[in-house]
Amino acid sequence: MELLLTKRFSIPDAFRIEVYRETGGYRSLQKALQMRPEEVIEEVKKANLRGRGGAGFPAGVKWSFLPKEKKMPVYLCVNADEGEPGTFKDRYIMLKDPHLLIEGIVISSYAIGASKAFIYVRGEFLDCIDTLERAVKEAHREGIIGEKVMGSSFSLDIAIHRGAGAYICGEETALIESLEGKKGRPRLKPPFPAQKGLYQCPTIVNNVETIACVPYIVERGGEWFANLGTEKNGGTKLYAVSGHVKRPGVYELPMGTALREIIYEHAGGIIDDLRLKAVIPGGSSSPVLTPDEIDVKMDFDSLARIGSMLGSGAVIVISEKACMVKTLYVLARFYAHESCGQCTPCRNGTSWMEKIIKRVEDGKGRKEDIDLLLDICDNIKGKTVCPLGDAAVMPVESFIKKFREEFEAHIAFKGCTVSYEREGVLNV
Repeated sequence: MELLLTKRFSIPDAFRIEVYRETGGYRSLQKALQMRPEEVIEEVKKANLRGRGGAGFPAGVKWSFLPKEKKMPVYLCVNADEGEPGTFKDRYIMLKDPHLLIEGIVISSYAIGASKAFIYVRGEFLDCIDTLERAVKEAHREGIIGEKVMGSSFSLDIAIHRGAGAYICGEETALIESLEGKKGRPRLKPPFPAQKGLYQCPTIVNNVETIACVPYIVERGGEWFANLGTEKNGGTKLYAVSGHVKRPGVYELPMGTALREIIYEHAGGIIDDLRLKAVIPGGSSSPVLTPDEIDVKMDFDSLARIGSMLGSGAVIVISEKACMVKTLYVLARFYAHESCGQCTPCRNGTSWMEKIIKRVEDGKGRKEDIDLLLDICDNIKGKTVCPLGDAAVMPVESFIKKFREEFEAHIAFKGCTVSYEREGVLNV
């Protein structure tokens, strides 16, 4: 398979504009500027490019939601917050190939009619911020951004905004609120950002990986890109594999590659040749899968059909030595900490779930705690302004559904039973 998003990762100094241009960079921008904006949008639609940040909404369709008559400024916001546990793909694009992202931003801004674009970067990504700032200066110097891009009538300014380390700002409206200098709290929708976003103006928010695909779509056409993946899931995908595997890392593969292939061929299988116990396929919020479910294609539709989600494509592999109660506690603690507190079900429910799971993990759980957790999930799911509440609920529900006996054993034996189970002493 031909690499696209990662093809320059192994080239020395690929982050410099000279190297980027030597390897074909900014040719797609030249081509795009000869096209009408609506033609660029149409190619992105044909490409079946779905949002790589987690939601999987078709990018071209999102762009087409903008008002036809541009009575107000239009903004492009690039979501580079990457706060989902297990996700570490976007930072590699920013570090190793920042000009690919900039080219995608300029083309996308031209297509939607934006003269100002923002890159909202996670605050801890100091090296990414330094690399992006250097790349933006280089692009300005070469006339790729600024007044009259490449001699055209189109002008664009790019600003880099450093976040303050809040997971909630990965949600597009919370990101917009933060950009405006407010608390990062999600807005009620509708109106959607495409109608009223940044400064109440039409705004498109796209993920780093999504935008980085755009130059290739313009260069080779939407149909070519669509054919790289599966039906309705075009292109290649960056899968960030972590956990108990021999070769953790970022793997660029065709959208729809089987999860089993990703784990056992690309990531080298389970460390110490242990048995696989579970896989979280799309970042910490996606429902967990068991070993008999890993022949699924890693695309949005295939995972949805078996009750999980692709999300950001972050594959977290869990071996037989792991305690599922402790694993869930780590996740629950994260969501309780990151709730913005705006919605009562999320604010109270996430911290309550954390306390109960901790109680079970510490060997002080009660028989009714398992069903109490499910009841709390019921009172959070679908009852919050943004998806963080659902994101906190999905791991709890799926862990209990698929590994309930482990939770029951923790309560019955007042502590972790995984080590005894491996030795055949305890059969639960």
